[in-house]
Amino acid sequence: MKRKYSPLLLVFFVFNITFSQELVLKKGTIIDSIVVQDSIQESFSLYLPLKFENKGSWPILFVFDTQGKGKQALAMFREVAEKENYILAASNDISDTIPVSKNVLITGRMISKVNAILPLNKNQIYTAGFGSGGRLANIMPIFFKNIEGVISCGASLANIELLTSKNPFHFVGIVGKEDFNYANLLAHEKVLNRLKFPNNLLVFDGGSEWPSRQYLQKGLRLFKLSAIAKGYAPKDSAYVVNAYNQDLALIRQLKKDKKLLLADRAITEMLSVYRVHRNMDSLKNEGKKLRKDKLYRSLKRNESAAFFKEELLREDYNYYLGQDLDLYNYNNLGWWNYQMTEVNRFIYGDSESEQQMGKRLHSFLNALIEDNIEIIKSEKPVDDEALILLSMLKTITEPRNYDYYLSVISLSSKYEDYGTALFYLEEAFKKGYKSKENLDALAHTALLRISPEYNKLMEKYLSSARYEIIDE
Repeated sequence: MKRKYSPLLLVFFVFNITFSQELVLKKGTIIDSIVVQDSIQESFSLYLPLKFENKGSWPILFVFDTQGKGKQALAMFREVAEKENYILAASNDISDTIPVSKNVLITGRMISKVNAILPLNKNQIYTAGFGSGGRLANIMPIFFKNIEGVISCGASLANIELLTSKNPFHFVGIVGKEDFNYANLLAHEKVLNRLKFPNNLLVFDGGSEWPSRQYLQKGLRLFKLSAIAKGYAPKDSAYVVNAYNQDLALIRQLKKDKKLLLADRAITEMLSVYRVHRNMDSLKNEGKKLRKDKLYRSLKRNESAAFFKEELLREDYNYYLGQDLDLYNYNNLGWWNYQMTEVNRFIYGDSESEQQMGKRLHSFLNALIEDNIEIIKSEKPVDDEALILLSMLKTITEPRNYDYYLSVISLSSKYEDYGTALFYLEEAFKKGYKSKENLDALAHTALLRISPEYNKLMEKYLSSARYEIIDE
C-alpha cells in the first residue's frame, strides 16, 4: 500500500557525513524553531507558500528582527509572500546587543541550512527588516555577494562607505514622511544613483511604523519585475500588466486624495521599473502634467522649505548636544525645552509640510539622545553625570516616559543630590506616575526614601507615606 502525505506537508531528508534527519515542513503556516545545526543552539523560522513544491527554484526573503523574534517578523510578510510566492526565513538569534560580525555568522549558517533543504533560486535571494532590523538587512549584501536585493523599512543605509559599484544590489527603501529616516533616505538615494545601484524609495503617509501590506507587496513585486527583466525569472506578461495596473491605481488614488507629492514620487518609481517592460510615454506625460499643477508647485515649495529648515535644526541639535555633554551644561536645559516648544509648534501648525517636519525632528531628537545614552552605557567606567544630563533631556523630549525620571532620581541619589531627585520625583508624579513598588525598588534611593520631603510627596500624590511625617 502506498503511503500518502497531506498536500500541505513536505518531507525532506537532510543528510551529511554524521547524521540523517527527517524534516517535516507544513506549507501555508509559519514554522518556528527549526534547528540550524545539532551542535549549535541556533534556530530559525520558515514560511513556505501554499503553491510551493520541492522542485524548480524559488525566491526567498530573509527577514531580520534584532529582538530574535523570527516568527513575529515573518508574520509581517506572510500575506504578501503568499501572494507573490516567496519563501520566508528569519533567524531567532539575531540581536542588536551582539557584534555585527556575530550576526553575520549567524545569518551565514542560516542561509546555508535553508539552501541545503530547499530549492532556492540563487539569483533571487533577498533580505528585509524594519528599523534596526532594516539596517542589519542592508549590511548583509556586503558580506554575502549572492544577495540580490534589500527591503529596508524605516531605516537608512547602515554604512554607505562600504558600498561599491563592483557589488551592486537592489535597494528598496520604504519610509513614512514623518519618520526622521525619510530625509536620510532621500540623501542616500542620490548616493545610490551615483553608484548606479538599482534602487526605489517608496514613501507613505505615516511615521516610524511598519508600512502597510500594500507597500510590502510592492517591494516584493519590484524584485520580481527586476528578476524577469534580467532573465532570473520566467517571462510573465500577465504578471507585468497586473502589477502595472495596481501601481497605476495607487497613483490615481493619491491624485484623487490631493497627495500630489506622493503621486509624483510613485510616477518616478514606476518609470524606472517598467521602462524595460513596456512603453512609458503616457505615464511620462502624466508626470509632466502633474508637475505643472499649481497645487503641486505650492506643496513642493513648502516641502523644500521644510527640508532646508530641518537640516539646519538637526545640525544645531547635533552640535549643542555634543557641546553640552562635554561641559555637563545643565544650564542649557532651558534652551532644549524651548526647542521642544518650537517642535510642537510645527507639529500642531497649519502647514502639512511643517507638521511632518516637526514629527521628524521630534523622532530625530529622541533617537539622537537615546543613541548617546547607549554609547555612554557601553563605556567603562560609565559617565554617570553625562547619563543624568541625557536622562533629563529625555524628560523634555519624551515627558511621558517615566524610565528617565527614575534614572535621574536614582543617579542623583547615588551622589546625594537629593534636591534634584525630589524635583524629578514630583515632576513624574505631576505627569501621572503612580508605581510605589518601582520607587521602593529603585537603586541608590534608600536614604532618599526615609527623608521627610520624600514621604510628603508620597503622601501628597500617592496617599502613601512610608514613614509617619512629624511636623516640627
